[in-house]
Amino acid sequence: MKATEKNGYQIMVVDDEAAVCKAIKLLLEFDGHTVQTVDNGEAALILFDQTAFDLIITDYSMWGMKGDQLAATIKQRRPHQPIIMATAFAADFNTAGKPNVPVDCMINKPFSLAELREAIVKVMPKK
Repeated sequence: MKATEKNGYQIMVVDDEAAVCKAIKLLLEFDGHTVQTVDNGEAALILFDQTAFDLIITDYSMWGMKGDQLAATIKQRRPHQPIIMATAFAADFNTAGKPNVPVDCMINKPFSLAELREAIVKVMPKK
């Protein structure tokens, strides 16, 4: 994966709450990542087709296309695309410690910067 700065990634954040998008973007930019945000799954797919992202971070509960549907569509197009789902419903999606939706990692909302960093390290290939 390419790095935009010494450790930064190109990341898309998908969440229908503007304040959540802004907060996640600020956290990620603090760590040197380049971040683009969108507020729904349909817009995410358009941006995904136009731009190469190292990582996608999506909410589950959004109007229109839910996060699991977005993740499934992205994985059909690019099976190795790392995806993190951030949701208040993470426990509902885990079976035997693994998410039963097509994502690489799931984190509970609200989450800390440390938890977000841990999830990114977990899903991104080692440099």
